Amino acid sequence: MPVNRLLPTDEGHDLIELTREICDKELRPRVDEAERAAAKDEQFPTEVFRTLGRAGLLSLPHPEEHGGGGQPYEVYLQVVEEVASAWMSVAVGVSVHSLTAYPVTTFGTPEQQAALLPGMLSGDQLGAYALSEPLAGSDVGSMTTRATRDGDNAAYTVKGRKAWISHAGHADYYTTFARTSDDGGRGLSCFIVPAGSDAMTFGAPEKKMGLHCDTVREVIYDGVPVDEANRIGDEGQGMAIALSALDAGRLGIAAGATGLAQSALDAAAAYAKERQQFGRAIAANQGLAFLIADMEAAVSGARAAYLYAARLKDAGRPFSKEAAVAKLLATDAAMKVTTDAVQVLGGAGYTQDFPVERMFREAKVTQIFEGTNQIQRLVISRHVLR
Repeated sequence: MPVNRLLPTDEGHDLIELTREICDKELRPRVDEAERAAAKDEQFPTEVFRTLGRAGLLSLPHPEEHGGGGQPYEVYLQVVEEVASAWMSVAVGVSVHSLTAYPVTTFGTPEQQAALLPGMLSGDQLGAYALSEPLAGSDVGSMTTRATRDGDNAAYTVKGRKAWISHAGHADYYTTFARTSDDGGRGLSCFIVPAGSDAMTFGAPEKKMGLHCDTVREVIYDGVPVDEANRIGDEGQGMAIALSALDAGRLGIAAGATGLAQSALDAAAAYAKERQQFGRAIAANQGLAFLIADMEAAVSGARAAYLYAARLKDAGRPFSKEAAVAKLLATDAAMKVTTDAVQVLGGAGYTQDFPVERMFREAKVTQIFEGTNQIQRLVISRHVLR
C-alpha cells in the first residue's frame, strides 16, 4: 500500500517514484534470498549501492555545489523510508553512508570538499562510520583509539579498535574518530581514513540476529597513516562533529524503522484479508481489526515524528531533542508493529516462509544502534528539564 506522501517539491515526488521503481525491480525480488544467504556466508550488496549511487539516491541531502542532490532532509528521509520498506539492510547502509559524508560537507574546508566529496557523493565510493569501540559505545568520550602525529610530517598514525562498524571490509573510506589528546571528550578529532592500508585489518563478521546483508565487524588500526589534510575540523573538534552527525543519523534510523514497520503492517493487512477462518476473512474480526488499527497509528505517529524533526533541521532550527524523540518513537513502533504482524499471521508468521519473521528480527537492533533508546530518553529528559 503506497504511502500517501506530502512532499515540498515536484522533484521530491519524482524522487519517490524513482525510488519505488528501483525498490520494485532491484530490491524486493532479492531481499529474502540475499538475507538468508548472507546469514550463512557473508555477502554484501555492493552492486545495489552502486545502483542507488548512479540514480543519485546516495547524495540527496548534500549541497548541489559539492555534487549532492540539494534536497531537503524531509525528502531524503522519505526516500530512506521507501528503501527500508523493501530492504532494511540497504536502508541502514544508505543512512550510514550519508553519515560518513556529513562531517566533510558540514565541517570540511573547501579544499577537502573538492578532494573528497566527488567520490563520496557519486556512489563510486561507500563509507563506514567508525565511532564506537569495544569499551566506548554510548560513552564516546572514553574512546582509546589514538591518532599520533608522525614526527614533523604533516601526517598522523592511527592505532586502536573500532567495533560494530557497518560496511567494515567493504568500505572505500572510514570516517574515523580518534583521540589526539588526553582531554576527555575535548581530545577527540575526526579523520577520513582511506581503505587499502596494510595496517588496517578487520575482525570476523558479527553473527547477528538480523540485517545479515549489513556486514558489521571490528576495524583494527595498527599504525594506519593518515594525512593531516584528511583531518576534518580542528584537533579536539571531533566530539562536536560526532554529536552533530548523530542527530542527523538518528533521523535516518527513524525513517528506516518507519519503513520497516510500514512493510510489516502491509504484510499483516494483506494476510488478514486473505486468510479465511469460520467462513470469513480474519480481518472481519474486530479484535484483529483493532490490532491492525493500532499498528497503523504507530506507523503514522513514527512518520510524523521524524518529518517534524526533519522540517526543523531544514529550517535551520535546533532539532536534537526532536531527533531523539523520533528515533525513540519510530524504533519502538517498529518493534511493536513487527511483533504484532507475526501475531496476525499466527504460526505462519513464525516461519521463514513469510517476511514478517525477518522484519521482526531486523526491528530489534533499531532500538540499539545510533544511540540506544535509553540514551534517547536521557537526551530528551535533559532538553526538557534543563
